[in-house]
Amino acid sequence: MKFIPLAAIGLAAAALTAPAFADDSAAAATTAAAFTIDTPIEVLMADERANAVVAKHFAGQDLTQHPAYEQFKTLSLKAVAPFSQGLITDEMLEKIAADLATIQ
Repeated sequence: MKFIPLAAIGLAAAALTAPAFADDSAAAATTAAAFTIDTPIEVLMADERANAVVAKHFAGQDLTQHPAYEQFKTLSLKAVAPFSQGLITDEMLEKIAADLATIQ
């Protein structure tokens, strides 16, 4: 897989400090809620349906296989977008948000 365009995400995420979940119950509560572009990436990747939505908009790439995944997984797509050097556009976020909203 090619992850060169996603390298910007990892570099940007490394510059940010994001709080991790305090415990697993917080992650479970987030998973039970509707998925949005504000949902942490690791929560989206943990759900097969949400993962498929994200992969669809990233040309089939699995974000969990990105070398910097551990650095940006606690961030949301919306939080990472400004640091993606144009890889994650507002239009892309709108499309992802619409697709995530269809997940029940």
